[in-house]
Amino acid sequence: MDIRIVILAAGRGVRMRSRQAKVLHRAGGLAMIEHVVRAARTLTPADRVTVVTGHQADDVEALLRPQGVRFARQRKQQGTAHALACCRAQAARSRGLLMVLYGDTPLLSAATLEALRDAHMESRAAATLIATALADPSGYGRVVADDDGYVVEIVEDKDCTPAQREIRVINSGIYCFRADLLWRHLKQVRPNRVTGEYYLTDMARILRRCGRSVRALNIEDPSELLGVNTRVELAEADRILRMRKARELMLAGVTIERPETVSIDADVSCGQDTVIEPFTRLLGRTEVGENCRIGAGAIVESSALGDGAVVAPYTVVAGSRLDPGASVGPFARLRMGAHVGAEARVGNFVELKNTHLGAGAKSQHLAYLGDSRIGDKTNIGAGTITCNYDGVSKHETWIGEGVFIGSNATLVAPLEIADGAYVGAGSVITDAVPSGALALGRARQVVKPGWVKKKRAAKRPKK
Repeated sequence: MDIRIVILAAGRGVRMRSRQAKVLHRAGGLAMIEHVVRAARTLTPADRVTVVTGHQADDVEALLRPQGVRFARQRKQQGTAHALACCRAQAARSRGLLMVLYGDTPLLSAATLEALRDAHMESRAAATLIATALADPSGYGRVVADDDGYVVEIVEDKDCTPAQREIRVINSGIYCFRADLLWRHLKQVRPNRVTGEYYLTDMARILRRCGRSVRALNIEDPSELLGVNTRVELAEADRILRMRKARELMLAGVTIERPETVSIDADVSCGQDTVIEPFTRLLGRTEVGENCRIGAGAIVESSALGDGAVVAPYTVVAGSRLDPGASVGPFARLRMGAHVGAEARVGNFVELKNTHLGAGAKSQHLAYLGDSRIGDKTNIGAGTITCNYDGVSKHETWIGEGVFIGSNATLVAPLEIADGAYVGAGSVITDAVPSGALALGRARQVVKPGWVKKKRAAKRPKK
């Protein structure tokens, strides 16, 4: 069965009180519209998904274009039926099914869309809508059904009679239509007398009047249908998405201590027996191997951690890679392509930027290593810095295997220190160091006996 899906995403979202289009706001690590597109693509190929854009259309389309979906523009926002009509040229040829979704419903699951498709095909109705029962349906359109369960009409809250206000079943606005009947009758939708807009809810009454049947699929979890209109609702959607992700990982064999405190984005993957401590954030396309440990308060973004890697508490890792058995932190920072080799150690208050620390190498305390290539089993002493910027350009430091760099060394790039070399503590190194050599770059110590006593005597006030 050919299924085409239209996602309405043209609105501005005034209640968000934002300069950014509503569907671009993020929840669970993705823009809201991305969640909806992903759910849609589980049901039909990307080229059968059309996103109707309007407000900040260029930005929305730029975000989604890599996913292969198609676009239609709603130049002037005139309601949901008008938005659907804007993609008639793309979708009207379909003789199968057409689903209508919304770009601000990030909690809608692929399973629910599959259930909608199956229920529609089984009922052979002209249209099937998703409905749910709410304890307090105030503000929502009510689904009015006959004794046989067929939908008669959808009545907006403000238009309900006293009896209709008692109906707890509400319309989600998510539909599955027989495409041929939709396009045949869509032109019969008339502008609302108050707003002047064209609403898709009118299709239930129109199809019924034409002798066609409309059914409702009732789902038990109302949260899936949450349309985000305010920052408060955005926060709630974000909370639900992150709890779903945490549950998914825990069921796959990941231990998450106090899952309500962690933030894990949708594209994060974690291997079996990894432990995630409280208040961590795993963001972007982070890949965590098996038997890893992510310490409390750590932030790992778009990075790869090999099996058995450890990120100690309060460490920030961004756009970097840890090989199996590597350990970083606590209070360390890795960024811009840092790479820590197998079994290597990065300790507290060490920063790596665009630096490869070789297998078994160590930098345990208070160092800055930028634009560096450091060989296997090299030891970097506390307080060492690579001076990689001369005020105009960045330069690299190359340090070989088995090198010992003494504490508080200053390595002025461009610089090469060959295998097995030693650099004395407190040295400023500006020239290449040959293999096996000792380099010292500091002033000779001078000791003046009795200097302190003479200095103090000279400062005594005269009587």
